[in-house]
Amino acid sequence: MGLDIRIPLGLLFLLTGGILSIDGFLTRSNSAMYARSMGINLNLGWGLIMFVFGLIMFLVGRRQRWQDDPVTPRPWERGEGPRH
Repeated sequence: MGLDIRIPLGLLFLLTGGILSIDGFLTRSNSAMYARSMGINLNLGWGLIMFVFGLIMFLVGRRQRWQDDPVTPRPWERGEGPRH
């Protein structure tokens, strides 16, 4: 019933990954900036990875919330015990 940690965590990674990806995309032609990292655009790569991770976390958290149906009580909420 409480807040699912995957939703704010996913939003945090979505925002951070989006900003990092945009920065990496806008500075992709600056070869002097990426000389120390052997010419690899780490901002773009890790930004996309963080963005995808955040998207997955957010969608999984939202899916769980959609599956929770407050109208239909669960068996243990109706007083029924487990059947063995």
